[in-house]
Amino acid sequence: MTQTIEIETPSSKGAADENFPVGSFLIAKELRPHVAAYYDFARAIDDIADDPDTPAEQKIEGLEAMDAALLTGENEGDPQLAKAHRLRASMIERDISFDHGSNLIVAFIQDCEKNRYNTWAELMGYCINSASPVGRFLLELHGEDPAHFRQSDALCNALQVINHLQDCKKDFVDLDRSYLPGMWLRAAGEKPEAVLADAATPGLRAVIDQCLAATRDLLEEAQYLPGLLYSRRLAMESAVIVDIAYKLVGELEKRDPVVERVELSKPQYLASTAKGAWAGFWQRP
Repeated sequence: MTQTIEIETPSSKGAADENFPVGSFLIAKELRPHVAAYYDFARAIDDIADDPDTPAEQKIEGLEAMDAALLTGENEGDPQLAKAHRLRASMIERDISFDHGSNLIVAFIQDCEKNRYNTWAELMGYCINSASPVGRFLLELHGEDPAHFRQSDALCNALQVINHLQDCKKDFVDLDRSYLPGMWLRAAGEKPEAVLADAATPGLRAVIDQCLAATRDLLEEAQYLPGLLYSRRLAMESAVIVDIAYKLVGELEKRDPVVERVELSKPQYLASTAKGAWAGFWQRP
């Protein structure tokens, strides 16, 4: 790392802008600072990768500096790396694998180098690094069985695809990125540029629906997660997130993400919180 590199490029996004609750009241009070440390790290490296004004090489150098700070404690005291050092301390305290932070950086470096995905399987390969580590971190934080990573991965990957569909136009305009599988676009007679239209064409709509159908398959696996967890609080949190994900898929099936950013209303979000918390309370083993 050189002195001229800006490691962080903060955005205006925060926990309140996410589709899912971040360190909510459902998480045990003593664990919330660890969730906050993880989220702040993830937000910081995501901001680096998504800065449209920074060259890819500089982004990668900044991401690698964050990775080194997390894995080895390098450059301790550098304020630009403070969030990596804070997460490192948190993971050491709770005996959590550094992989759950470092794998995120693998995904964000990939974002700097790759902006198209040809198949659904290729997209899922990206999500294993960009989304799955979040759930794995939470399971390890709560001392849950790693055997349940499969259901957690399915939920986190579904949330990632939902976010890609919500931001399909913005990602293309701001970053020239398309996460819509190219094979499906070509089969529908479309190109990634289709998201620039005023509304989704029939071909693009078919691809979006194909992504949503595959996301529903992920949620079919994910819905079992709350019932597998021994932490009642994490089971409740997971059930809330599963319900939010299902509702977002339903909204994306009815509404056009090319026309608007499809989100839940506040009443829908609160209903998911109540329904999920109740279901999670009773589903745990």
